[in-house]
Amino acid sequence: MKQTIINAVFISLFSLVLISCQSDSKKSAAEETVVPKTPVQVVSVANSTLSDDIVLNATSTYLEKSVVKANTNGYLQSATIQAGAIVGSNQVLFKIITKEARAIGNSINELDPGFKFSGVSAIRAEKSGFVTSVSHQKGDYVQDGEALATIINQSSLVFLLDLPYEMRSVILQNKTLEITLPDGEKLKGIITSSLPAVDSLAQTQRMIIKVNASHPIPENLVGKVRVVKSAAANVQVLPKSAVLTNETEDEFWVMKLINDSTAVKTIVKKGMENEQSIQIISPVFNERDRLISVGNYGLADTAKVKIVK
Repeated sequence: MKQTIINAVFISLFSLVLISCQSDSKKSAAEETVVPKTPVQVVSVANSTLSDDIVLNATSTYLEKSVVKANTNGYLQSATIQAGAIVGSNQVLFKIITKEARAIGNSINELDPGFKFSGVSAIRAEKSGFVTSVSHQKGDYVQDGEALATIINQSSLVFLLDLPYEMRSVILQNKTLEITLPDGEKLKGIITSSLPAVDSLAQTQRMIIKVNASHPIPENLVGKVRVVKSAAANVQVLPKSAVLTNETEDEFWVMKLINDSTAVKTIVKKGMENEQSIQIISPVFNERDRLISVGNYGLADTAKVKIVK
């Protein structure tokens, strides 16, 4: 009787150990088959207006510059301007005294009070503007016709744009442009004319853009001009990060979620693009479709993913 009980207990213990081993084996197998999931972020398509444009450089310059010249031989008795100063029309800029008058002094006038010759000649500004350079200072000896200073006319400010000739018809359809300066300031400009010559190497034609600035703009400042080549309204658009391509850039695709944890490769045909967005011509997605925008690089055709915010 005792032997029978012992056998029964032994069989029960053996069965428990066997079941435990099988359970541990199944658990280990299940752990080995767990597939890692890539954390991703998703977006949906948006219907928007998209433009295909190009950014070109435009350089500031002043078309009207007047050179102030000496009107006689002599010494500069006074110079009332310096570079950067603003001058008005007919303002006295320099006074020149001839070397004869400087040598004689006031002796002639002391001998004959009726003789009013002083030998001093005043040089005035023809137009108002800004002084960009001064070549001589008080006390210098100058000759007749020698350049003393350069004055620019503020109202003659323009930007010169070297436009690729193949885009000439595009820009002539809309002559109003916006120029962005390096500090972020934006100026409205209008193309007033173009030079009748093309650069033989770059095949660009120089356009003159007239602007109205509320403050002085330094010469040779480079601004950015965005020229719109084409535009389309109400097209489906995705962020550029959502669209992938191969090395030769002849095939494009997106990773589309078919459920909460699986993404599949979907070939797309792209259209226009700008710095942030790309137009998707086909296929047509609906607003409920989820497309990976972050974490999609290097994913396989069918990949396990995990959506994160």
